[in-house]
Amino acid sequence: MSALHMTVPMEVGICCRDLDALLAFYTDVLGLTLVNRVSVPAGKARETGLSAHGYDVARLQTPYGERIKLLQPQVAPEAAVRSTAILDRQGATYLTFIVRDLPGLVRTLQARGIVFDSTPAPMQVRPGTWLAFFRDPEGNVLELVEYDDVAAYRPDLAAAN
Repeated sequence: MSALHMTVPMEVGICCRDLDALLAFYTDVLGLTLVNRVSVPAGKARETGLSAHGYDVARLQTPYGERIKLLQPQVAPEAAVRSTAILDRQGATYLTFIVRDLPGLVRTLQARGIVFDSTPAPMQVRPGTWLAFFRDPEGNVLELVEYDDVAAYRPDLAAAN
């Protein structure tokens, strides 16, 4: 039994320098839905341990129900160090979106100016598993994956697909 006793799907937070630009990317380019946008004052931000200053947060939702929180502190965060290869830096993270019609999605994103780290994009990494890596405007790594047999990958969710 899980010690977490989760009540909703996991949410991921991403610290950013330009909330408006990232919000536009995630809603206009990727099609996520803005759930809400709030500001947290400095006192509460300090108490949480997130920032010595206040911050703004925008919550986005994927079509499947997961949420991404974009957080912009009132004082600009330190610039991220970008490595050439995604896994060349300890602590490297990325978001994975499991999708249908990966070749079509790659074409759509390329038409919108997205440059893929993966070449070719999409590429088959093992039989039945296709992927494409790219970055958002602030360099956060995103992965798109398509499985020929999603039920074999996630039998617990096969009925939902």
